Amino acid sequence: MVSNARIPPPIPPPQPKIPKFKIALCQLLVTPDKERNIAHARKSIEDAARKGAKLVVLPEIWNCPLSLQNLSKYAEDIDAEAACPSISMLSEVALCNAITIVGGSIPELAAGQLFNTCCVFGPDGKLKAKHRKLHLFDFDIPGEVTFRESDFLTAGEEPTIVDTDVGRIGIGVCHDIRFPELAMLYGSRGAHLICYPGAFNMSTGELLWELMQRARAADNQLFVATCAPAQDPNTSADYITWGHSGLVGPFGEIIATAGNEETTVIAEIDYSLIQFQREYLPLEVQRQGDMYKMVDVLGGNAQ
Repeated sequence: MVSNARIPPPIPPPQPKIPKFKIALCQLLVTPDKERNIAHARKSIEDAARKGAKLVVLPEIWNCPLSLQNLSKYAEDIDAEAACPSISMLSEVALCNAITIVGGSIPELAAGQLFNTCCVFGPDGKLKAKHRKLHLFDFDIPGEVTFRESDFLTAGEEPTIVDTDVGRIGIGVCHDIRFPELAMLYGSRGAHLICYPGAFNMSTGELLWELMQRARAADNQLFVATCAPAQDPNTSADYITWGHSGLVGPFGEIIATAGNEETTVIAEIDYSLIQFQREYLPLEVQRQGDMYKMVDVLGGNAQ
């Protein structure tokens, strides 16, 4: 008898409308000029669409520098009808190019609180999902770097999984990748792909960024895509990012990766590899539910 290691039982991935497609990871160089950042991101998305990308992913905090003290100056009220230039651009460019966009993240101001928020837009230009970063990054290496997001940001409260033309996608932002439970949850709800816009620093990036991507993909036998800002050549910047955006397949194999410079990585996703890997190595059947269980408190609702 096969033990049930998950409550409720896992949902198999649905049949995606587009099972094989190109994904673009826009590793953008971010400046203090918000208008420039928005225009630059738009051009990068449009260039990727012209090259055949059906899914475009942007970095964490792409419309302003990753300086915690200054995020509120660049924040937008995503639920407002107006005065959201970053969100308006993403909606318009998704519609004009008939693509799905995982819009990295921007600072969101809502009810007096500041969030690190990722928005997903469909080919119709409509907002399909909004993910607020769940796990805030507090990090201190004496003499090297101190970074405390919890002093400035509010954590989100719900995981985010969304059905799109290019499959069922789970969303995490940066430090969310460090927590395997979230990826397991997305896998159990039938995700084909998890997208993590992120901006690991030079210390954690070299040690953990690739490792985390490959672990989340291999453990859950699905695709993982990450997108980071390009490394700022200005060494006096408040926060130096590692870069190295990438795509990892369900075997844990690296399909494509960037360095630390500004670039757009374009690679192919073929969801048939998920089923092949799961038939080849049926981890879900082999889980020993008598010894451990993962309880999904929201049940089988993939929305």
